Amino acid sequence: MPGKPRDPRKERFWRDTLARWQASGLSIRAFCRRHHLAEASFHGWRRTLAQRQPPPARQPPATPPVTFVPLHVQHDIPTQDAALELVCRHGRLLRIPADYPVAHLRAVLAVLEDPSC
Repeated sequence: MPGKPRDPRKERFWRDTLARWQASGLSIRAFCRRHHLAEASFHGWRRTLAQRQPPPARQPPATPPVTFVPLHVQHDIPTQDAALELVCRHGRLLRIPADYPVAHLRAVLAVLEDPSC
């Protein structure tokens, strides 16, 4: 013989109540007193809902993964063909060949001088 049919309104009420209790930081006793709930009912529903399948969780929208660009750094390697040495903020030193495209240099400097770098 099957048990009582589920009341979706009661289940929703107790799921919401348990979530509010968890977020409150209060003990069960203090929470029940504050919200005029019977502790026995609270414990009973807590046990019942733990045994039931949780409601379907809402999936957050997928965020694209963080990607990194490979970078090869050469430290203090003197070059004969550098036409320009540029010292940027934070002590970064750029050695720029004479034939390096100006548009690329502007893009590199914009990234390097960005405060978030």
